[in-house]
Amino acid sequence: MSNTLFVLLDGAEDDPNPLMDGKKPIDVAEMPFMREKAPHRLKTTGRGYTQLFLNEFFTGHPPDIPRAALEAMGLGLPISDPARTAYRLSPARIGDGMVRWCYDTASIKDELEERIMSHLDILADYDPAIQFFIEGRAVLTMRCDDVPDLPAPPVDAPYVEVPGALGELVRTVASEMDGVTGYPWGCGKFGRQYPGFDCIRNMTAVSDSPTSMGVCASIGYETHVIYDLEERFPLAREALDRGDVFLHVDEVDEYSHQKDPFKKKAVLERTDELMEEYFPDVENIIYFVDHGTSCVTGEHILMDVPLWTSIDTGLPDGSMIPLPEVVKTLLRHRR
Repeated sequence: MSNTLFVLLDGAEDDPNPLMDGKKPIDVAEMPFMREKAPHRLKTTGRGYTQLFLNEFFTGHPPDIPRAALEAMGLGLPISDPARTAYRLSPARIGDGMVRWCYDTASIKDELEERIMSHLDILADYDPAIQFFIEGRAVLTMRCDDVPDLPAPPVDAPYVEVPGALGELVRTVASEMDGVTGYPWGCGKFGRQYPGFDCIRNMTAVSDSPTSMGVCASIGYETHVIYDLEERFPLAREALDRGDVFLHVDEVDEYSHQKDPFKKKAVLERTDELMEEYFPDVENIIYFVDHGTSCVTGEHILMDVPLWTSIDTGLPDGSMIPLPEVVKTLLRHRR
């Protein structure tokens, strides 16, 4: 029996786009390899965020661990100590009573990171540990019991003041960057994780996202955080000789948040080229989507999502498989 390649096209579903004659990027993207290699077209139920989907996909259960704590684990930050709390920091502009999330941050991310680090001494009494990743985002852990309920991206929301010393850091950075700061959300402590499905064999996970890597690391899978899309594929190819592989294409979601359907189409097409280059002979491939992300609004869409596979389950095209049953159903029939 061959090993299985799981490919997450993050946020690949979309709204019809007027810039594409009312079609979706996934519908107009030229992906001959994926369309031919995975002729069985099923669907499952999406979730609002990647960690909610992946936890249920791989374990059959929603997560008991908040997003920031999962991401801290994915980045190797200290979080297992119950005295520590994790905070996801995302670039945002605060002002006029609102939090407005920033996604096109290429011109400000270096300064944002420098400003946050220059004022990290505000948190010195709490033993802070921080790591930055894509586009100025960061995860922070520290010895603190504050778990504030704060608005989460991608939808702009009324401003909620962050309590304590972390709030002082947030406001200090904002005062120096015309309102731009790292705003925390998804806060919490590490908790219980459910075991992965027994039918998954020696899983290796490859992604640029600490969210998905945190889910996988918490289950006990081997993880590799690789920021360059092109570099993920050879590593995944090599790992497939040892066991099952989870390969995450997070850029699809990122360009959706930037409201750029043409970049989204292009990265789907590049993914297809890389799939053909590295995985032409793989028998068991599962392409799946965690949620829709609209290139029109930049927001996530809660909807049924595509499940394309080379594995013939005997189910007719268009069949709905409940999310907790997807992996068990498909792997029962793999070759």
